[in-house]
Amino acid sequence: MGRLTKVSISAPEPNAAVLAELKALRERVPRLTGTLVASGDGLLVAHDLPAHIEPAGMAALAAAQLSLSYRLVSTANGGGFHEVVVHGTEGHVVVYAAGWTSLTVLAGPEVNVGRLHLESRPVARTIADQMASIAHRGNDQATKSE
Repeated sequence: MGRLTKVSISAPEPNAAVLAELKALRERVPRLTGTLVASGDGLLVAHDLPAHIEPAGMAALAAAQLSLSYRLVSTANGGGFHEVVVHGTEGHVVVYAAGWTSLTVLAGPEVNVGRLHLESRPVARTIADQMASIAHRGNDQATKSE
């Protein structure tokens, strides 16, 4: 019987363009403490989070919030979902729809929420476009290989 070896699988590298958007957003908004992009099924795409927050766990929570918010809005109003804001005693968490992904933004309690939205909404649209482009390229490559 052969010897079993441990196989290590590394996480995929974050999309450089998405990561650049996250870092730029964090620089533009005072008191913004972290950002994350996750797929609708909870997989981490990219993050710029503080060290005390585990990115994969936060991605799973963001996906759950995204799914719940889509369901709540469609049940209550029959419309589409854009964003949800959670105000906590120690800060804010905002989850923006970004195509098939979500942009999650963390901020301190003293953040200007209007400024946060003003800066974050266009970033969510940009990320949605970038991720759609990546998905489209992947579909094109799969079609060519058949």
